[in-house]
Amino acid sequence: MQTGNVTTPFGRRPVTLALVRRQSELADIQPGKAADKWKIFRDASAAMHALGIQSNSLAVLDALLSFYPDNELRQDDSLIVFPSNVQLALRAHGMAGATLRRHIAALVNAGLIVRRDSANGKRYARKDVAGEIETAFGFDLSPLLARCEELALLAQQVMAERAALRKAKESLTICRRDVRKLITAAMEEGADGNWEAIEDIYIALVSTIPRVPTLSTIESILDEMRMLQTEILNQLNMLDNSMNSSTNDAHNERHIQNSKPESPNELEPRSEKEQGAKPSAYRQQTSQPIKAFPLGMVLKACPAIADYGPGGTIDSWRDLMSAAVVVRSVLGVSPTAYQDACDVMGPENAAATVACILERANFINSAGGYLRDLTRRTERGEFSLGPMIIALVKARATTGVKAG
Repeated sequence: MQTGNVTTPFGRRPVTLALVRRQSELADIQPGKAADKWKIFRDASAAMHALGIQSNSLAVLDALLSFYPDNELRQDDSLIVFPSNVQLALRAHGMAGATLRRHIAALVNAGLIVRRDSANGKRYARKDVAGEIETAFGFDLSPLLARCEELALLAQQVMAERAALRKAKESLTICRRDVRKLITAAMEEGADGNWEAIEDIYIALVSTIPRVPTLSTIESILDEMRMLQTEILNQLNMLDNSMNSSTNDAHNERHIQNSKPESPNELEPRSEKEQGAKPSAYRQQTSQPIKAFPLGMVLKACPAIADYGPGGTIDSWRDLMSAAVVVRSVLGVSPTAYQDACDVMGPENAAATVACILERANFINSAGGYLRDLTRRTERGEFSLGPMIIALVKARATTGVKAG
């Protein structure tokens, strides 16, 4: 075998250090190693974009492999094929000569084949007295054998990314359908709310879907679409709760406050499940708490609060609620005001609201008064966190600021 030799191309074709390094690595192929050439070809085909080659390059590689007589590439065999350009072009579906040479160069640059040029640049084999190939000049297929595991891994990654993209696109399609129909139903049935503005947000979000999307783009749009869906459901839930409360005899008790004194320990807001805690009237009249937005979307809209999380990061809702307690103190919001917000909005949404207030701190004169006002409006069914988060996300996108 000649795979341990380093040779340079014939004629004016230059040599690169990367080419020299690839040829040197061929000497390290494990003795006795073998692999199915067509499986390697399929893996290379799946990973062609990662390898930087095109479909015509694969057609040339397919033709080169067809000149190797066995189905397995073996380390102990000569892996050099030596077809003429005419023969190679015919097996590559009649490819033009200039196109053939360009894609051969692409395969060499991708590290899939190596040129083994003779002194005059011709491709041929010299046999010994027993008729076995002693020396051959042409295209060395050894890199395919050397990199077969790497190509298989690349193919698996590409297939996994394709599956994830397909799943994300399906999820986006379903979520987009749900949002569109919810908005239409709310508008046709005359539900209270600024549904025209929500529809504008939906249309603007749909317009950002590219014709050829990537996984990261689809996931980002899906997060925002889910956030919009959550906001719509929150508004519809508040409308239902408002209608129910108009016929509820407990309406006059909506100002009942927790008689327990504030705990000096503020690691996180108290839960209504704690012994002795009484739910507010708003929480009494709802069958379930207001849904929280996805944590990732809150952090996308309000990256500044991450600096107040444990270790300067926020990885969970517990981290966000702990950071909100610190920010509450920094902004001068009283413990009572924050606890009232937790009782009415729920701990997660109260923490997210504090994060939003932190982002807009330069425009708010009294953070405590603002939070109390939002709490009262939430009790009356007049405030939802969604528009505030959506506005912050859109503002950051417009200014080109990267959310943390």
